[in-house]
Amino acid sequence: MSKSVKDLMNEKSSRQKSLQFTEKAMPLFFLVCAIISILTTFGIVFTLAKETFTFFGEVPILEFLTGKEWYPFFKNDPSFGILPLLSGTFLIAGVAMLVAVPLGLSSAIYLSEYATERTRKIVKPVLEVLAGVPTVVYGLFALTFVTPLLQTVIPNLPIFNALSPGIVVGIMIIPQITSLSEEAMGAVPNAMREGALALGATRLEVALKVILPGSLSGIISSVVLGISRAVGETMIVSTAAGSTPKFTLDVTESIQTMTSYIVQVSMGDATYGSTIYYSIYAVGMTLFLFTLLMNLLANYMSRRFREEY
Repeated sequence: MSKSVKDLMNEKSSRQKSLQFTEKAMPLFFLVCAIISILTTFGIVFTLAKETFTFFGEVPILEFLTGKEWYPFFKNDPSFGILPLLSGTFLIAGVAMLVAVPLGLSSAIYLSEYATERTRKIVKPVLEVLAGVPTVVYGLFALTFVTPLLQTVIPNLPIFNALSPGIVVGIMIIPQITSLSEEAMGAVPNAMREGALALGATRLEVALKVILPGSLSGIISSVVLGISRAVGETMIVSTAAGSTPKFTLDVTESIQTMTSYIVQVSMGDATYGSTIYYSIYAVGMTLFLFTLLMNLLANYMSRRFREEY
């Protein structure tokens, strides 16, 4: 027996009330999620700042920023100069970008300008599998495969060095640079490609002289974010770079980065409440500020070049 008109009207009214409740409740739910994210960020910054100020109450900030020796475990005369950790961090990031930027941009150009749709559907997911490999696996790969391979070329290369983990960190961030750059290149209007080809340009000239300048904002953002990722990498450098804080730019020496020092102390090498314990917060704050500046730089460069092109 068919429903009466009254029953149908009641069902319609019930659905409308349900939709109205959903429309009113969902914005509140989204607002709560946003507030939780913001409060979490403030909580992290507050914790870092609080413990960092405690550390600087015991160690002068000038000594921390300008000291060239980092020996916090010396009982009689500890040194807390962060420059060795900074040089090790930048050394790893520099080697990584020398590997990741050429390979990442080349892969992005191929996927955007040369690969067929079928090839792109195969190559891009396979390339992005690299992003899903655990970093501890990358660390073991650097220690047990890349370093012995490099030792055949550099016989005196120690087992722990900056070159091997730097190369592997670069391999790790290739998918990030490739993916973001390829998306930026794909956003360039096809009319620019067709116009350049109509004027007699080759596909390589179109890629290098038209597509790259037109997508420069996205490419720069991907490179800067790649640098931030390289600076913040932990397990690869902890496994393969060693734990020797040295103020050096020699890639063949054992070094220590900011992240690997935090890992070392966090595994129980320092008692709670000691100067060494608070030092990990000072190093963490330094790492946080550098990453924040890199992200702000990426946003600035992206806006600037987007306006030009």
